[in-house]
Amino acid sequence: MNENEFFRNATLKICGNLNIEKAMFSTLKYLEKSMPVTIMFLEYYDVNMSATRTIAKVTKAKAEKVDLLTPLSSRAKQWAAGYLSDFSKQAYLYQDPVKRPYASEMMRFHKIHLSSVILLPLASGGRVIGSLIIGSETEKKFADEHAQLISLLGEPFAVAMSNAIVHMEMVNLKNRLAEDNQDLHQELRRISGDEIIGAHFGLKDVMEKTRQVSPLDSPVLLLGETGVGKDVIANAIHYSSLRNKGPFVKINCGAIPESLIDSELFGHEKGAFTGAVNRRRGCFERAKKGTVFLDEIGELPLQAQTRLLRVLQDKEIVRIGGEKTIKLDNRIICATNRNLEEMVKGNSFREDLWFRLNVFPIWLPPLRQRKSDIPELVRYFIEKKSRELKLPSIPEVSPNSLENITGYNWPGNVRELANVVERELILYPHGPLSFKNLNVSPSSSNDKDQVVSNRQESVIIKLDDMIKKHIQSALTFTKGQIHGKGGAAEVLGINPSTLRSRMKKLGMR
Repeated sequence: MNENEFFRNATLKICGNLNIEKAMFSTLKYLEKSMPVTIMFLEYYDVNMSATRTIAKVTKAKAEKVDLLTPLSSRAKQWAAGYLSDFSKQAYLYQDPVKRPYASEMMRFHKIHLSSVILLPLASGGRVIGSLIIGSETEKKFADEHAQLISLLGEPFAVAMSNAIVHMEMVNLKNRLAEDNQDLHQELRRISGDEIIGAHFGLKDVMEKTRQVSPLDSPVLLLGETGVGKDVIANAIHYSSLRNKGPFVKINCGAIPESLIDSELFGHEKGAFTGAVNRRRGCFERAKKGTVFLDEIGELPLQAQTRLLRVLQDKEIVRIGGEKTIKLDNRIICATNRNLEEMVKGNSFREDLWFRLNVFPIWLPPLRQRKSDIPELVRYFIEKKSRELKLPSIPEVSPNSLENITGYNWPGNVRELANVVERELILYPHGPLSFKNLNVSPSSSNDKDQVVSNRQESVIIKLDDMIKKHIQSALTFTKGQIHGKGGAAEVLGINPSTLRSRMKKLGMR
């Protein structure tokens, strides 16, 4: 065949369609007129995964755009590395591919048998960007003249390959942007309308420390009981910092199964483990030029603590299943309701990690120690929850309700107060709101009434049964939701993993 005519006709087929797999299908139909081709692959060696990634596959029957990762043996990897560093623009002809490690492993992966193979390196800018594999599944084998003709197609196929890779990168970038956008919008929706009540009273010292540390990149450790508002202060630090235009990525360390902790924090490559069908960026990578908020840091397993320490020290990560080192540019804020110093003594928290995190601790006082903020908090939650419940008007508050509220110990802190206000609005949407159904402190008359009421009970319920009944009430109230905003764990003021463990112990679904 005349080479000029072959090059012109084949190039028209290759460049005749924007979809690489359809262009290859047309090319195969043209090539089979002059050589025994039955199957074609377009692939490249993924250095990060040390494996071959196939992006298109065509046969005489169909064309497919695929994304298949083929793991390679050490011998095949060695061949691939040499192929990338020392290549010729000429096509390689292999008359007995089964004897070659790379070719035999690819055939085994794709479940095919090829009598001969032509491999065409596709180069751009002086480096290999991929390969075109042309195979014969019949007894007829390719000849040297076939390889010589295929060598002419290196440039048009390299252009097509480059376009395909750019398209894949654009799709991945679009997915990353959508992921970041979703995280940001969720966080903005969550904090929308939030105010820091008590900034000039009970939280005055906290806000002063927040003002001091916000402009810096130093790690911050927020300490305090469950429900005191550590996440609100973390938001305030981020949005008052120089990183406020970057993402604010929150991870609840206590709500993630131990097997998924590394993936959530550091990300993973596609195929890194069973179920890893796509590449995923971890929270540190997603928070580029922003802030990572690690809530419930005391729940982090020891192995993950070790890896987190390396992140703090080296400012870099490696995705699970990957080899590429990724430099980090973010700030870390941690929060816990546990005593990390005691955990260090009990060998359940790394001492060196605690030293790293404890650079600038901020302790948030519980609500019972800042009762001057309660009236303003109640007013704020009544207005906010009334809007959420779509009440026609904001209910009035009973004149004697303040004594009931301030007399209560509030073990669940601000979070419990918000839930109590919402419950009162559900029960009395038209008012007045009296907050009589509180287990207040012994000094109040309501508590004495509760004690008398309990003495009149003719049957004493077992403690486990009482706990089970109380949890079931919370689950009914939240329609079965356990964790997250408005979940049973939040209503009860405990960690979601603690609630699940207690439910399992009590035999609850």
